[in-house]
Amino acid sequence: MPKHIFVTGGVASSLGKGLTASSLGRLLKMRGLRVTMQKLDPYINVDPGTMNPFEHGEVFVTDDGGETDLDLGHYERFIDENLTRSSNATTGSIYQAVLAAERRGDYLGKTVQVIPHITDEIKRRIRRIATDDTDVVITEVGGTVGDIEILPFLEAIRQFRNEAGRDNVCYLHVTLVPFIGPSGEQKTKPTQHSVTELRSRGIQPDVIVCRSEEPLSSSLKRKISLMCDVDTNAVINAADVRNIYELPLILHEEGLDGVVCEVLRLDGEPDLTAWETLVNRVDESVKPVRIGLIGKYVDLQDAYLSVVESLKHAGFHHGAKVDIDWIQAEEVEGLLGSGRLNGLDGMVIPGGFGPRGIEGKIAAAAHARENLVPCLGLCLGMQVMTIEFARHVLGMSDANSTEFEPSTTHPVIDLMVDQRDVTMKGGTMRLGAYYAVLQPGSKVAEAYGETVVSERHRHRYEFNYTMRSRFEEAGILCSGTSPDKRLVEFIELVDHPFWVGTQAHPEFKSRPDRAHPLFRELIGAALVHREQRLASARSETSRVN
Repeated sequence: MPKHIFVTGGVASSLGKGLTASSLGRLLKMRGLRVTMQKLDPYINVDPGTMNPFEHGEVFVTDDGGETDLDLGHYERFIDENLTRSSNATTGSIYQAVLAAERRGDYLGKTVQVIPHITDEIKRRIRRIATDDTDVVITEVGGTVGDIEILPFLEAIRQFRNEAGRDNVCYLHVTLVPFIGPSGEQKTKPTQHSVTELRSRGIQPDVIVCRSEEPLSSSLKRKISLMCDVDTNAVINAADVRNIYELPLILHEEGLDGVVCEVLRLDGEPDLTAWETLVNRVDESVKPVRIGLIGKYVDLQDAYLSVVESLKHAGFHHGAKVDIDWIQAEEVEGLLGSGRLNGLDGMVIPGGFGPRGIEGKIAAAAHARENLVPCLGLCLGMQVMTIEFARHVLGMSDANSTEFEPSTTHPVIDLMVDQRDVTMKGGTMRLGAYYAVLQPGSKVAEAYGETVVSERHRHRYEFNYTMRSRFEEAGILCSGTSPDKRLVEFIELVDHPFWVGTQAHPEFKSRPDRAHPLFRELIGAALVHREQRLASARSETSRVN
């Protein structure tokens, strides 16, 4: 039977429950255990797919097409396992399943209640991913203890220990130990209240992870141990770190994985060698490279979380420290010719939906093409690169996507034919992993090192395949297509150092110790461009002097 770890949070949101859970998952995996992870989210949306990025941040997509919470991205990047749609369950999806069962008569006319019907469905979701090839399941409960929305989840995981057995369940609670400036003290009272609230729901934590700006003293740990009724060695301090990939090593030094394994009766010691090598590589990544991220949602940087992490991973590969310039797409046209755009070493145009900022993204793609700035377009990014090329090279002045201008005479981006009559929101997208066949000798094929690849998708509109020949005659290579050749998956500009677009979202598959090929090549080209740009500036300075 798999062991279960339940991660809850208290005091405040955004303390890093997801990163703590991910780090623990990595530590257990380094002990040779088979680990999978899950997020239980208290919001009533069925999934985050239709939520505003400013509300929720990034929607992470799994291979099987699940639109999930962004924490699943952290899980995959840390434990290096591909998760599924079953790894994310929301209040909305749980109630939807219970109501559907009630309508079918599955409850034989009984009164449907939170206990046992909702809590049973939550437990069923947890057991669903506890397969025979898994040793440990880590389940993070979203929200904060004390929120009304998470009460059914807390009750479900309380019941779970009684059913699975005490040695098979570990409760881990993440709290905040704030520093109060005027008194110059770290305060444990919020942690005490948070644990009291959790215990009032019938859950006694086995481990408390205390987030803090600075390390906690041993006396504060003893105080938390006494007041919260946990062993002193089970009070784990997670002080702020320089980069998130240090966290597993710091938590190991604090003894987190050892305490958890003691609770769950698990043996073994972790081999930290590979992760220590990664952290050393991160520390040694100092070569500066400036990448412009041309986005519609840059006011909430979590909307592009996987893109940012993928850029960092590529930087680690090249020993480079990536400096991201967050550029609002709507402001790009006013920045043309400015030092801000001219100072970029590379550019990413990420995905998104809707017409806002599209002209700015098109202007950014034009700037990158004309000035030989390395540029990677992701999903919508590839589409605006297509529109830009059609307008300014092919002479199609009104070229557009039918998403933004249904009446355009040059619909270079359009719905697939079999989608045009489908109007239900959320019912028309290409979601999850799809294969692509790459053109041998293309930049994309050389980056991947193979000619058949699989990438995750989340979009409705496609490159208009009927116009492919006109693009290729003008210098655009459709370097990857679907196996049946109906869909264009990758494009690249033949006479450009790196002007590449993909209909997919490769950022979802990047790993800290294995940068995604497209991001790796983007940063490599950006480093070359930076050297050329600086050399040109030095030459101009010498000429003037």
